[in-house]
Amino acid sequence: MQVIKLKEKISYACGDVASNFYWRVFDVFLFIFYTDVFGLHPAAVGTMMLVTRLIDAFSDPIMGALADRTQTRFGKFRPYLLWGIIPLVAAGVLVFTVPDLDSDGKLIWAYATYIFMMLAYTFINVPYGALLGVMTGVSQERTTLTSFRFIGAFSGGSLVAYFTPTLVNQLGQGDQAFGWQLTMGLYGIIAAILFAISFYNTRERIAPPQTKPTPIRTDLKDLLNNKPWLILFSLALIVMMTITLRASSGTFYFKYYVGREDLIGSFSFVYMIALAVGAACTPLMTKFFDKRTLLTILMIIVAVLSSAFYFVDKSQINLMFALQIMIGFCLGPKSPLVFSMYADTADYSQWKNGRRATAMIFSAAAFAQKLGGAFAGAMMGWLLASLGYVANQVQSLESSHGIVLLMTLIPGFFAVISVLIIRFYSLSDTEVIKLQEDLKQRTSFGESN
Repeated sequence: MQVIKLKEKISYACGDVASNFYWRVFDVFLFIFYTDVFGLHPAAVGTMMLVTRLIDAFSDPIMGALADRTQTRFGKFRPYLLWGIIPLVAAGVLVFTVPDLDSDGKLIWAYATYIFMMLAYTFINVPYGALLGVMTGVSQERTTLTSFRFIGAFSGGSLVAYFTPTLVNQLGQGDQAFGWQLTMGLYGIIAAILFAISFYNTRERIAPPQTKPTPIRTDLKDLLNNKPWLILFSLALIVMMTITLRASSGTFYFKYYVGREDLIGSFSFVYMIALAVGAACTPLMTKFFDKRTLLTILMIIVAVLSSAFYFVDKSQINLMFALQIMIGFCLGPKSPLVFSMYADTADYSQWKNGRRATAMIFSAAAFAQKLGGAFAGAMMGWLLASLGYVANQVQSLESSHGIVLLMTLIPGFFAVISVLIIRFYSLSDTEVIKLQEDLKQRTSFGESN
């Protein structure tokens, strides 16, 4: 049995702490940065987020295929944790640079730098995600490892959510644009150190069964014929819409609806802590519930609580925080569960096809998350624009109501859809154990190739 030591689990988690110095900034602050600091129209921001993320439809699977075919003495995936550091740091600073250009020039700059950012993030994060699938073949160990990973992610995200507004103000000394540049530069240095720790202290233990590289079209065909993976792809997309809508609209909610911009950091912080606690509790929960069943229960609760949020008065700050904490706790296990299930679908693909394109599976999974975030961003931008949102001004009743809907009922609706999707996922924990035992027997008798 491949038991992962604590040091390696923590080191692997460092990679997602690093990633969240970028992802959480995008999730919580990027939209309002583009509208209120950069000066773009909300509809233009929504369209840009959709277009740029669609490019990942090509970059993610290509990156997955490249990583699957990489051969070094350090493994297939680990080297990218070092190779990708400089592009990621540079892209982070450039995205949050406000150029001295007219409105059209700014929009072109935003498109170019955000595309660069997404490609740099893909270059390092797809191999990082795929690394999980080759560190161990034990399903429960994968669940534990993913829990460590997302505890790291949510812990890093908590720090980002809480400290970013303060850092921007203090480093910028009144110049928000300059403050964002310096903040992202600082985050880049920290992320570089964390990725290096993850590289040096993790190991790849599972080798692919094939002796010759398969054509990329074969990997894609295997992916599209992997029904459990297709269900997870759809699920990740919808759940990410729920998460992104609540995270991104929360900044608008407190700035314009509640009128307490000073609470944005604290509100995001308690949410991220709740996510981390939920992720930490995932291995315990999976001892009592099948992963599929647990995910269903949690998303039902998220739908109910998000809908209840709609009826909270703007003066009921404590109730807002309480509901946010409960929602965060329920969403926390989502990432460990789904990514552990993705690793199971890699086993299923090997069992069904005799081939294991681990990075391809995880890269396409990453694309599902990015696409869900893109749809959420586009929906936010288009809705706010249609309701007359004006940056840094008192909002109209229609615009304020739209912000409330983006925070409450709309993500609640997508949580309900996710519950319906989960019903079609066929790989129960029992089925995974059976197919893994079958794979072991094939290997023993030399049937894998």
